[in-house]
Amino acid sequence: MSSIKELRLILGDQLNEQHSWYRQNDDSVLYVLMEIKPESEYVTHHIQKIVGIFHAMRSFSDWLRSAGHQVRYFSIGDSQNQHSFSKNISSLVEQHEVSKLSYQEPDEWRLERQFAIEFEALGVEVEKVSSEHFYLERTELSQFLSAKTYVMEPFYRKLRKQFGVLMEADQPVTGQWNYDQSNRKKLPKDIQPPEPLEFAHDVQGIWEEIEAARIQSIGELDATRFPWPKDRNESLEVLDYFINELLVRFGDYQDALTDRSWSLFHSRLSFALNVKMLSPREVVDAVEAHWRKSEESDISQVEGFIRQILGWREFMRAIYWLEMPRFKTLNFFESANALPEYFWTGKTKMKCVSHAINQSLEQAYAHHIQRLMVTGNFAMLAGIHPDQVDRWYLGIYIDAFEWVELTNTRGMSQFADGGIVGTKPYAGSASYVHKMSDYCKSCHYNHKIRHGESACPFNSLYWDFLERNRSKLQHNQRMSMMYRVLDKMMPKEKIRTFEQARFYLEKMEEL
Repeated sequence: MSSIKELRLILGDQLNEQHSWYRQNDDSVLYVLMEIKPESEYVTHHIQKIVGIFHAMRSFSDWLRSAGHQVRYFSIGDSQNQHSFSKNISSLVEQHEVSKLSYQEPDEWRLERQFAIEFEALGVEVEKVSSEHFYLERTELSQFLSAKTYVMEPFYRKLRKQFGVLMEADQPVTGQWNYDQSNRKKLPKDIQPPEPLEFAHDVQGIWEEIEAARIQSIGELDATRFPWPKDRNESLEVLDYFINELLVRFGDYQDALTDRSWSLFHSRLSFALNVKMLSPREVVDAVEAHWRKSEESDISQVEGFIRQILGWREFMRAIYWLEMPRFKTLNFFESANALPEYFWTGKTKMKCVSHAINQSLEQAYAHHIQRLMVTGNFAMLAGIHPDQVDRWYLGIYIDAFEWVELTNTRGMSQFADGGIVGTKPYAGSASYVHKMSDYCKSCHYNHKIRHGESACPFNSLYWDFLERNRSKLQHNQRMSMMYRVLDKMMPKEKIRTFEQARFYLEKMEEL
């Protein structure tokens, strides 16, 4: 190996082949990637998440070498791996007499703080550069979200204008900005979504290394047929499949809940995006280009998808960096209950919750309404401590990284932020689940009743949630109608409903 002057650290969620770092070969630069235990154990991760990231990292390392770059890769079982970013780097600095360390800015606050402290002690020049992934640089975020009450829609419109997405001059292409009202349909019985595009990678070797390192995990894995993309080329295949096979009905049924398809018309691009094998801009541009050249997809399908990427994803990141570290401590409802054991096993009589959890354990994936209005809604109604909810969401999903998970979970899902992300809690009774799903017809519980032996827990817990948080929510304009309904409820009906809720809260593990 020639004389190394600079180390460049690449994290497991920074697998961006298009980064400017790689445009020129430089024999004095050594790229460093690490599989280390602290990153695999700070929460209990789904085994597919650990395998998926390691698999993609190793593929990226191979790509770097094939492109002529020098690489030092610390695998999880490497005898020289000290399982510490700073210790591994310090060893390389000493070994090669390196004078400079460069790294792309981490997307997580804990690593930002950790690197700032630890790398300062290395005694070499340290440079932090952009990850060159998001639409907005971190320094631009406050320009787009300057108020303490953040609202996604104006933020989204600013980005549409700034980057010319679905625009004609300074106006939206169809004269309408948002088609959210068209994106809330239940999946009809006569429509069966296509099977998702999956791969069949043999990751037995990676899995065995993880097992040998005694890293704890959850979930299921078929190590001979790993379904997630390992590199940019496969990620582009998933994007093409979404555009050509799924986009046509994505918007209509993006909120639908069903046990007839685990992925419906969703793109499943979040893993590839969040480890940066794809950029949000190229995904959005590809979807818009397809719509402009083809009349196959209605604008409501296209706008609904682009809003998730250009709007919501960038919005979540902006709030994360503008509100951390305090955001991670917020607990508006002072919730203190423990997460039930069935969140780890799926063994509950509630069909919607059981299906969402079992799917998550099997696939390391659930779509946004399963996360928001099934597991998330139930956790909020049941008063589960947001720390426990955060850890579960961060661990179980292959696409979960704190910058996007925390604001979605503690903010939108649990309303633990008291309204920073959303203007009201996303709380719902069984009527919402019944309206949007086919779960209720085969459930142990009856979605129509609030109390009694077969009463759906969502019903009594919903009204109890409103009552026990009345002082915090009754002046919220968007909640006023539901409080009027509650206040008009007959006294005996209220008593029986609240008694049912208390019974369920005491018997939470038995639901």
